[in-house]
Amino acid sequence: MIQWYPGHMAKAKRILKKDLSLVDLVIETIDARIPKSSKNPDLNEIIKNQNKIVVLNKMDLADDNLNKNWIEHINKETDAVLINSITGEGASRLKSLLNNKYDIISKKLSQKGRKARQIRAMIIGVPNVGKSALINILAGSKIVTIGDKPGITRGRQWINIDKKVKLLDTPGILWPKFSDEDTAYKLAVTGAVDNDIFDFELASYKLIKFIRDINADFLKEFYNIDFGQEHPYDILPMIAKKRGCIMSGGKVDRNRASQLLINDFRRGKLGKITLEKPGDDSDDLSVS
Repeated sequence: MIQWYPGHMAKAKRILKKDLSLVDLVIETIDARIPKSSKNPDLNEIIKNQNKIVVLNKMDLADDNLNKNWIEHINKETDAVLINSITGEGASRLKSLLNNKYDIISKKLSQKGRKARQIRAMIIGVPNVGKSALINILAGSKIVTIGDKPGITRGRQWINIDKKVKLLDTPGILWPKFSDEDTAYKLAVTGAVDNDIFDFELASYKLIKFIRDINADFLKEFYNIDFGQEHPYDILPMIAKKRGCIMSGGKVDRNRASQLLINDFRRGKLGKITLEKPGDDSDDLSVS
């Protein structure tokens, strides 16, 4: 079972609990490809009844229809918005929600005889879900460092977005122990877990199964291969041969093929793929 909970995450979790008293709302950022698995179950207990907006980032890598389904599903309980934090698509909708929150909070302050002020929002989520890129889009400039490796953000920092909103960026936080193997591998193949922590070959077998269960054509068409109910162990060599992952003597380089497969998925080359559907008993998303 994959496990990754470095010391800085435990420290960040303790700080997050204290910082909640400083903010008016929480922006919880999840991966649109795995909305359920990228939602940290520990954060529900920490956030409790805090005002919240859910952002489904990386919408461009996820299935368009399932994006709509997930938004409808989450909107039953709280505000939610789809975002592509690289291009900025969806950012105007998020800004509109933040402005609405500002108006509501300002009205409450006025009723208490206090002056309006910037609302303070905390951005939270698992590693490498795009929190820092989202902040840069909202701020309109490159304020925080971004990268495609989890764990780039280690400290907390306040960022002024405009006269109405101030954001607190926080490090990505996982939970101490994954109890579900599929959840762990979904986080791994989407980039939320450090690459040095898990076995790429085992992860590639899981990814092949995940995708085949959704629509095998994603794999068949991109790699120009054909298969039926073969085990993922037997499908990987087909991909390896098409990608030229052959070692001396004609032996298949499974490790290299696994890395190529996972990177192809992460970059959206296989197509727009969402690994979880709302309403499935095993993949339902609680937004409370």
